Amino acid sequence: MRHTRIAFALAATSLALGGCAALGLGGGTAGESAAMAEKGKSWIEVAEGKATPSPAATTGKPIATPAVSLSAPAPDPSCTKIWPRTEPVMIPVEVTPGSGSLAVEWPAQYDSNYRITAVPQALVAGPQPEPSWQEVPAGAGCSVSTTITGLIPGEAYIVWLDAPNSGREVDGTRHLYSGRSGVVYPE
Repeated sequence: MRHTRIAFALAATSLALGGCAALGLGGGTAGESAAMAEKGKSWIEVAEGKATPSPAATTGKPIATPAVSLSAPAPDPSCTKIWPRTEPVMIPVEVTPGSGSLAVEWPAQYDSNYRITAVPQALVAGPQPEPSWQEVPAGAGCSVSTTITGLIPGEAYIVWLDAPNSGREVDGTRHLYSGRSGVVYPE
């Protein structure tokens, strides 16, 4: 059985190397190409030509490509309050602690509605509780404000602000336009 496999492998190899001439289909016999090689004739014909030049570095022309910008909108000139901007995609928030509450104010952006939450900073074992978002309409003035109530006095919180209708990128994803406060403590 083993010898049969070896013989089959040798036959397949010689057929592959001999090509069509081994089967008598090449217009001659397999011996013809060997005879041609002995006479100095090549069975492969090569047309003479010029050498291909070495590749050279080329520079292209600059073209304009569409780019997405995440810059903040220009402030309304009629608004007199100056809001600090630490990052171009963050809405600055101003938080004033109250009795078990936090009063939050931020500049109106993109005519979007908002949602806001106070996230407790106490360590929690296991899965983290989902934040409870409070919906806030867009408002008509230079700034928007709301109060978050029901908080534990003296506990640490960070206020998260989201503008869910601030527009979409070219690929359809939502603009990442949000804001947050530092750690704040209700009274």
